[in-house]
Amino acid sequence: MATHKLPVSASKKITPREASTVTAVEMGARQREISVSEFFTKNRHLLGFDNPRKALLTCVKEAVDNALDACEEAGILPEVTVQLEVVAIGSSAVLPASQATRFRVTVVDNGPGIVRQQIPKIFAKLLYGSKFHRLRMSRGQQGIGISAAGMYGQLTTGKPVKIISRIGPKAAAHYFEVQIDTKKNEPLVHENKQIEWSQPRGTQVAIEVEGRYQKGRASVDEYLDQTSIANPHVRLMYRTPEGETKEYPRAYHELPPSPKEIKPHPYGIEFGMFLKMLQDAKSQTLSSFLSSDFCRVTPALADEMCKTAKISPKAKPRDIRGAIAESLYHTIQATKIMAPPTNCLSPIGEKAILSGLYRQIKGEFYTAVSRPPSVYRGNPFIIEAGLAFGQAPGSAAKSEKPAQPLAEGEKEEGESELARVIRYANRVPLLYQQSACAIFKAVLATTWRNYGISQSCGALPAGPMVIFVHIASVWVPFTSESKEAIAEYDEIHKEITLALRECGRRLGLFLRRRERAASEYRRRNIFELYIEEVVEACNRLKGGKLPTEKLKAQLQKIASSRTGGIKTDETLGKTGAGPEGLPHSIIVTAEGVDGETPLAVGVSDTEPIEENPAPSKPARKETAKARPAKKKSSSQRPAGAVRKGRKARLTGKKK
Repeated sequence: MATHKLPVSASKKITPREASTVTAVEMGARQREISVSEFFTKNRHLLGFDNPRKALLTCVKEAVDNALDACEEAGILPEVTVQLEVVAIGSSAVLPASQATRFRVTVVDNGPGIVRQQIPKIFAKLLYGSKFHRLRMSRGQQGIGISAAGMYGQLTTGKPVKIISRIGPKAAAHYFEVQIDTKKNEPLVHENKQIEWSQPRGTQVAIEVEGRYQKGRASVDEYLDQTSIANPHVRLMYRTPEGETKEYPRAYHELPPSPKEIKPHPYGIEFGMFLKMLQDAKSQTLSSFLSSDFCRVTPALADEMCKTAKISPKAKPRDIRGAIAESLYHTIQATKIMAPPTNCLSPIGEKAILSGLYRQIKGEFYTAVSRPPSVYRGNPFIIEAGLAFGQAPGSAAKSEKPAQPLAEGEKEEGESELARVIRYANRVPLLYQQSACAIFKAVLATTWRNYGISQSCGALPAGPMVIFVHIASVWVPFTSESKEAIAEYDEIHKEITLALRECGRRLGLFLRRRERAASEYRRRNIFELYIEEVVEACNRLKGGKLPTEKLKAQLQKIASSRTGGIKTDETLGKTGAGPEGLPHSIIVTAEGVDGETPLAVGVSDTEPIEENPAPSKPARKETAKARPAKKKSSSQRPAGAVRKGRKARLTGKKK
């Protein structure tokens, strides 16, 4: 019988010592520190550079946000120019914008400029800036945006970021070319010199990146359109890659109120951060530390909290550790403390929202709501909402076609149109990750059917409608570093929902008014069909001696008065009494209606417009003085009075 011998290698017994070929010493030698630049170089999708089209938009967005922040903080009305240029690769010809893969993004502002020593770190060092550690509203937060855009350009094209900055007419203009040393997260300065520059003050940034230009949703064009809506005080100039120049004129000639920096609120501090603040405190006593390092904590309240926690108010903050610190922390959280101040915020305001909406979006109805300030995790925030409904009269007329019979299950073209949601955080448009955003979820959760708008289950409302929502906060809870969606805190979701419901109530009231006015208008048309016949018949009875034109005018006047008169026309937007530029539109605010007059006869106006009418009470009192006393409503009249009145009108008999 033949025997098979195993190979020598297979017959050997492998010991565990031989199997572990890597020792702990060798593993330890492989460990090294990773800089934040190196991390984001490999994970650039976290910053919004996950595809060429989005990367081009992110570069423009970060540069524009920085320019607007700098201008507003310096008290200068912003004037920003954005230019996109197609760049040829090597010796090849310049491609059309739709086919090009490399672009130069240039953003110029009229801001205060940047001092020479700070320019390299601002544009070539991640997590470097003045906004992260300050509790005040600003567009930028983390100190990553513009330096990350430069890093993306460096990775894709190898070109440095080119900066020109001047701090005043008498100062020199400095020119820099910088890149990032990704291993050390430090700037590399390739060129630094003084140059001649035509602008007396401001900053210019030029970044060459790989990208893709395409118009439409989530594009550079849409970002600038939406930026002009939420920032009507900004004058924007945009030069497209095709060579066109778009100008967004300034609608407001006043800067928004400058937000003030505040101290952290005790409710927003976690225990670990509280311990760190105790160790870093400069105050000599615990009571002075609590009153000076936190907002809304008075010396008397600080002493009271110390006594409740059974700690001496004169104790040194650095000596508070362990169980004593934890007891003090829980005492602070259990104490009733006033909400943080809101002067750290700069909301857009209802009038500015309306101004931006009806300049960029043509419709029939506009409204805006600004909620009272609220707090999440100790951070104050304000929710603002706006709504534009309908189409401009010109576009509506173009879309009118003769009615045609539809097959079973077939819908008209306009029926499938869904509402458009535009989202903002600290005046910055959010164009990506819509379904993950708390704003979008609140829009879906709102029952728009209650306000006369059709809506499928779990879908956006249907109809020609634009929904505007803005959150202003000292620290916006973004879901990622790319700042594209808002995290869903319960407090934020509640405030958004309340603002949307207020807009919905106003829209529902408008739609009901318009429907009733349209019914009256149809009645008038029916009357006018028979006026000619009635005039001719009366003329024949009088032997042709009747002044027909005078009788016709009188009958038309009666028909008009019986169907609401000019009030019906104004409700339907047929008189051109609306705001400037949109004569057929209606604007509703908390104080009342702009571009609309009282309703037609018989149209109910008893539904309350506001859920919290306290802010508008003075305005309502003033108008109430001028109005005559109202008649008793049907619910206050004796039983049967309404029926008798109707019967008398129908039969023509007087009581």
